[in-house]
Amino acid sequence: MNLSDKKIAVIGLGYVGLPLAVEFGKKFPTVGFDINTVRIDQLQKGEDVTLEVENEYLKSVVVDNPMAINNRGLYCTSSIGDMSDCNVFIVTVPTPTDKYNRPVLTPLVKSSETVAAVLKKGDIVIYESTVYPGVTEDECVPVLEANSGLKYNEDFFVGYSPERINPGDKEHTVTKILKVTSGSTPEIADVVDAIYREVIIAGTHKAPSIKVAEAAKVIENSQRDINIAFVNELSKIFNRLGIDTLEVLEAAGTKWNFLPFKPGLVGGHCIGVDPYYLAQKAQEVGYHPEIILAGRRLNDGMGAYVATEVVKCMLKKDIAITSSKVLMLGITFKENCPDIRNSRAIDIINELKTYDIQVDVFDPWANEEEVKHEYGIDLITSFEALDKASYDGVVLGVAHNSYLELDIAGLRKENSVMYDVKGIWPKDQIDARL
Repeated sequence: MNLSDKKIAVIGLGYVGLPLAVEFGKKFPTVGFDINTVRIDQLQKGEDVTLEVENEYLKSVVVDNPMAINNRGLYCTSSIGDMSDCNVFIVTVPTPTDKYNRPVLTPLVKSSETVAAVLKKGDIVIYESTVYPGVTEDECVPVLEANSGLKYNEDFFVGYSPERINPGDKEHTVTKILKVTSGSTPEIADVVDAIYREVIIAGTHKAPSIKVAEAAKVIENSQRDINIAFVNELSKIFNRLGIDTLEVLEAAGTKWNFLPFKPGLVGGHCIGVDPYYLAQKAQEVGYHPEIILAGRRLNDGMGAYVATEVVKCMLKKDIAITSSKVLMLGITFKENCPDIRNSRAIDIINELKTYDIQVDVFDPWANEEEVKHEYGIDLITSFEALDKASYDGVVLGVAHNSYLELDIAGLRKENSVMYDVKGIWPKDQIDARL
């Protein structure tokens, strides 16, 4: 199959879109589009604040003007017109939920309108955003048709290839994760698959339909969510029984087919969100999903549970709760990553504050301005800035590698509480762990 005439546009240059655009830019003339002009300016200078792409690697692919793209190269822009001669459009925008946990398709609709403005006969639009089955063809395609005047599967075509990026993971990068692909016709499915095979060294799996590919993605994260909910419930049970959960899991893990999940906070833009998309679609067709929503409820309540356990530990040590001070270690949604989207560490912080506890938050990975904007918290980003030895409690909520090097004793009062959500500190140096 000859792909030499393909010029690719990647819409959305965040944690998912940028690594993909960079890889495509090594093989194809590629335009990266984002409405965030600050982000575009940073990328054009070869700076990625998400830390997903090393700056030197980024600089080796990025070109400084659209005319500099020949057979390959990536030009980043916030101008829709710069995509006018592209013929493959890949949409990688977020798919969030609202405060009632209902799917919000606005980013997908807006990006579809953007693509439609430059859509031409013969073009292909590929969606990577995680959705429930049917969104691509039932929600996005009508937007493309209405705003372009073109007809689906006659004038233009679509595909769906769900993202599988794991933010902060330097081992399982985009090219090393097998890619599921699909297309709106058998012929287009072959083209979409061939395009991705040019950059995905792990290979591809061509799904028989777009809806199958959509469903496959949404159940990947739903399955993980349910498994974590199970061990979180075990943690609650074993805590009442006076048994160490991690020791139980270690013993059970000696069996070859026992799944190695651990208790913890479930946040981020995928696992804590995607099950609600599947649940929404299930309810639309008359089925109320019990296990999926039960897992979500349990995981969403873990922050408040941890805070309550910390307070119990403080009470056992006769610490005056309302005049106490607690240090929260970590505000990102996962370790060694600056991403704070849907971080559930905030649930611990907010619950502790309901007891009139003063909470300091220390996270060297997070961005101060972003944390202030998103959560209203004045973040501490350096160990030197901490009010050392003043804390009645220390809660480790995120397993950043740098926290392993902290002087634990130097952070706490003599009679303070140490609570380890992630189970990374020595058991004899803490009071409790999840």
